[in-house]
Order: sequence, then structure tokens, then C-alpha cells
Amino acid sequence: MIKKLKVPHTLVLLYGMIMLAYVLTLLLPAGQFETMINEHGHEIVVPGTYAVIPETESLPLTSLFTVIPRGLESAQGIIFFVFIIGGALAVIRATGALDAALAKILNRFGGQPALLVLMGMLAFAVGSSTIGMAEEYIPLVAILITLCVGMRMDTVAAVGIMVVGYGVGYGTAVMNPFTVLVAQEVAGLTPVSGMGFRLAMFLPFFAVGYIHVMRYARKVRADPAASLVADVPEAQPPEPPATGPITMRQRLVLLATLLTLILVIWGIKQHQWYFIELGGIFFALALAAGLIAGMSPDEMARSFIEGAGELIATALLIGFARAIEITLSDGLVLHTIVNGLSQPLVAVGSELSAVGMLFIQSILNFFIPSGSGQAYVTMPIMAPISDIVGVSRQVAVLAYQMGDGFMNMIVPTNAVLMGILGICGIPYGRWFRFIWPLLLQLLLLGSITMVIAVLIAYQ
Repeated sequence: MIKKLKVPHTLVLLYGMIMLAYVLTLLLPAGQFETMINEHGHEIVVPGTYAVIPETESLPLTSLFTVIPRGLESAQGIIFFVFIIGGALAVIRATGALDAALAKILNRFGGQPALLVLMGMLAFAVGSSTIGMAEEYIPLVAILITLCVGMRMDTVAAVGIMVVGYGVGYGTAVMNPFTVLVAQEVAGLTPVSGMGFRLAMFLPFFAVGYIHVMRYARKVRADPAASLVADVPEAQPPEPPATGPITMRQRLVLLATLLTLILVIWGIKQHQWYFIELGGIFFALALAAGLIAGMSPDEMARSFIEGAGELIATALLIGFARAIEITLSDGLVLHTIVNGLSQPLVAVGSELSAVGMLFIQSILNFFIPSGSGQAYVTMPIMAPISDIVGVSRQVAVLAYQMGDGFMNMIVPTNAVLMGILGICGIPYGRWFRFIWPLLLQLLLLGSITMVIAVLIAYQ
């Protein structure tokens, strides 16, 4: 009897991908596009300028080791942000406010898990579609897990609500400033143009995602043994705590938390706040919550350190994921991969070319998980190709945003995804089993959408 295949630990998978990236730097020719600074001050590649770089030195074998601290250094923004929100959430939970509020919500929703899944996914999708939220959702993971477990769903269902919600939001984004607006700028299009078609896309894609998550949640509710993480101790959350009525101090802590989230959304939208500002806000929230609850400075410090310490594994996963892209860039093969994948598009018809753009962008998302980074590297190439094959540049942008958004739900190079899975203790292999059927459905629907966009001359 064949022994059941065991999926390696996520850290093992990521380091294996670093090794694969290193091998690619040895096998593929080094190459690069010429770059230029556009009128908005962004560095972009110049289409048609790809050239092989002769006589380049191979990366030393030692880079397989030194790239790890470099990856951690490159991802320090999100890593320290994760530490701070972990500490802040621990202080807030130490006040008892979250547990009391969650108990009340559980009593309110009772037997309405479908409503929780619907409203949760919709909230995450809208936030990502409009203001590009993703990392900002990480503080909500623990809260969402407790809600789902209280309704007899598991951690995979909880993460599905969040990740599928924001993945669909990114893939069908109306005005995401980090993806759609960047890609339209690079492609020379009017910002936020083509919004009507993207709005029409949202409902069918969201429905597909909702049905997938809800079907899994119902299966787990009916049979807890059907959970993909039933045998994974790290992925088993604590039972919802039994709490009494919410005190006035706890209500004030919850109010401070709500005001902080509103402030975060406003800051991102109005002032482009990022990790430094957001980390500072959550640290301030931890101090405010502790003081409101009457905690001593020592109690706050202990809770903060414990909460941050629980996310050490998550921080390592984020750094290892970032090291993959660094290896490819150091070996000067990142542009070689982009150039090689883009060449076949000029040989097929416009409809197939549009579908090909979607799949090429999806593949590239593995190597360049940063949405804005992928736009700056690929859109200067894809936009001129769209002119050659007879499709609009708006179609090229659509292919980019769907490839980026949907693949973010599965590629292990996505630091946000790996961070969320690390917090929840879900092995990547188990998550893959949950998400790949949905991804195939979304890519099929995306292909149909690309053909429709070409046929209606989407502009």
C-alpha cells in the first residue's frame, strides 16, 4: 500500500522554492529590459529593449543562506507591523472586551452562519476593491476565528472568509490605488476608467467565492471530522470563552478599537499611510486600551510581549517568502521570465491573446507577489502587446488585476497569505487543498470575462 504523501512544513516549502529560484538563475540566461522614469517618477521597463546580459557571474552558493536575512530585512515593514498588531491585540484581549463582545455577537447570530460568511466576505471584498486593504486585515484574524468556531466552523472557514473576500476584491477591484490605478497609470489610461464593467464583474465572482466558502463551512458544521485541519493541533482555536455582561470600561475599549479602525481606513485613503503609521496607531491603541481597562504598565508590557512572541513563526515565513523574489532579481532572470512568457501572445488571435494575458499575469504573480511591483514590471510590456494583437489596454489592465488578485489566494510568495496562515496554524498544504478548486473556477470565469471584454471592445 502506497504511503500517504506528507506535505512538508511551510518553511520547508518556502526554502525549497528559494533553492528552485537559485537553480533558475543558473539555467536561464541573465537579461534585462532598459528602464526609464515616467512622468510620475516611477521606474518602468521599456518594451522591446530586452537583451541578454553576456558574461554575468553566477550567484555564489552562499546566497542560499545570506538571502534569508536579506529577505527578513526587505520585509521588515510587514514583519514589525505583524509583531505590533499581535502585541496590541493581546493587550486588548487581556482587557476582556473582545471576549465579552464576541460572546454577545455569538448569541446574536446563533444559527446564522450564512449571514456571518456573507457579511464578512463582503466587508473584506469591498475594503480591498476600493482602498486596497490586505495587510490591515491581519489584526482581525483572531476575532474572526473565534466567531467561526462559536458557530461550529473551523479555522480554514474563517481564513476563507477573509482571504477569498480580499482576493475577489483585488481581482475585481473598482479603484484599488495599489493595483488598478497603478496599472492604468503605467498603461497610459485615465484613472478609474472602465469602472462600470468592473462593477458588473463583482457580483458573479463574489457569488462563486461565497458558494465555495459556505459549502465547506456547512460540511464542517455537519461533520467536524471533515475539517481539513481536524488533525492539526496548531490550527485548533480555543473554545469561545464564557463571559459576563460587558462593563463600561470594556465598552470604552471597544469604542477605542472601532475609532482606531476608522482612523486607519481614513489614513490609508487620505494620506497613504502604511506600515510605520499603522504600526504606530495600533501601538497607541494598545496603550489606550490598557489604560482604559485599568491595567498596570507591567501587565500591559507582559501581554504585549506575549502577543508579539506568538507571531515569531509568522515573521519567519514572511521573510522566507520575500527571499524568493530577491534571489530571482539578484540572478538577473526576473525580466527573462517576464519576456519569455510574453512572447507567445503575439502569435494568437485577440480573444486567445487576452486569455493568455490573464494566465501569464497569474504565473508572474508567483514571482512578483507585490501588486504595484508586478504592474511596473509587466504593464509596460503587456500594454504595447495589447496594441499589436488588437485588444484595448483596458483589457490588459483587467488581465493584470485578475491575475494578481486571484493568485494572491494561493501563491506561497504572498507574505500576507503566509502571515495569516501562520497566525492560524494552518499548514500550506491543507490550505492548498481548500483553495485550488475555487481558483480554477475563478480563472475559468475570468477567461470568459476576458473574451467578453474583447468582444465588447472594453475601454
